[in-house]
Amino acid sequence: MALLLPSDYDYPLPKMYRVRQDFPASHLSERQIVQLLRGQLETQSVHNVIKPGMKVAVAVGSRGIANLPLIVKTVLQSLQDLGANPFIVSAMGSHGGGTEEGQRAVLAGYGITESAMGVPVVTTVDTEIIGYLRDDRPLYFDRAALHADWIVPINRIKLHTDFIGDLQSGLAKMLVIGLGNQRGCSTIHETPPEHFAAILEEAARKILSVTHVAFGVAILENAYDETADLSVLPADTLLEEEKRLVKRAIAYMPRLMIPQIDVLVMEKMGKDVSGAGFDPNIVGRSSARDTFLVPIPAIERMVLLDITDASHGNGIGIGLFDVMLKRIFPKLDLPAIYMNAIACRCIEDARIPLMAENEEEALRIAIKTCRHAYRDHLRIVRIKNTLQLAEIEVSEALLPVVSQNPQLTCQGPV
Repeated sequence: MALLLPSDYDYPLPKMYRVRQDFPASHLSERQIVQLLRGQLETQSVHNVIKPGMKVAVAVGSRGIANLPLIVKTVLQSLQDLGANPFIVSAMGSHGGGTEEGQRAVLAGYGITESAMGVPVVTTVDTEIIGYLRDDRPLYFDRAALHADWIVPINRIKLHTDFIGDLQSGLAKMLVIGLGNQRGCSTIHETPPEHFAAILEEAARKILSVTHVAFGVAILENAYDETADLSVLPADTLLEEEKRLVKRAIAYMPRLMIPQIDVLVMEKMGKDVSGAGFDPNIVGRSSARDTFLVPIPAIERMVLLDITDASHGNGIGIGLFDVMLKRIFPKLDLPAIYMNAIACRCIEDARIPLMAENEEEALRIAIKTCRHAYRDHLRIVRIKNTLQLAEIEVSEALLPVVSQNPQLTCQGPV
């Protein structure tokens, strides 16, 4: 059955142009990553903590972090050089369907395997209660990590998708939610978004006081999804240092520098892009918040063309799009999406948008349902995802906007 009238195809779609968005581009080479990390891990404070024979749980999550295998491998080798026996533990809450097999598959998708890392990879999701929050909610923690001699979380510091606070997405969140596994993730997410930052900090302080966290490895990335900096944070100053890194992360954030968009076309979304499938800090769509720390464009309609393979079918966030291609639906792992949505109290993110046969039909549906778009002056933007924003595509009507911004450069027609 045709979704559009013949007249809806009478007008030509606008010509598209490639546009370069320029952001601060400083980053570390692979050699610099190893040197910087090794240097910080060879300090006396680390040597005083890690002793020969100790079992060290190195916590790795479910995000698509640049150079993750290299960073993890360097940490593991440094620990082995000190005589420790490190192993990797999954720290991803309900991701991977909240199962041992699912989380092992997620880590493997990032190159984190026993053969590549040379150490055991433990993805069991058993937890123990290690204490209670002020509102009497139990605080769950991964059993394998809890019974190690030391715990070393590795994570990227960035703005969170669902809440604003001094601590956002990073080491504290990995300790509280990532290592809380399915039960801990679900329990913490009972908190309303406006109170989430406070509960996160309370829970993180509790974990640091009752478990054996040796230090954390904090990663900052620039707007081009490259490693910008690395910091080894001692446990006793971890939270305060992470708060400072959150402020630095804001400056590294990419953004869409087109202020008014009729239709945004996103080629792919996925869990490796963001825990929400895409970063609401870029497009301004969220079921949990309506304020943002960076400038966001006004977007009337959003079209999705695909989900990433690394998502393993978890299309959480798909419900915030208006139109998607029909080919996406068979790729969706609905139980994984629903489990994620229930755990984070965001069932709106699990809804299925209107489905179109192909990209042209999807775009024309989105245009037709815009209330403020003019067919002879359509403001359309196409992006790969919310991580890769160095090059975007814009319609001809947006070229004057491009020419007025020194950070935007038109590179010619598509």
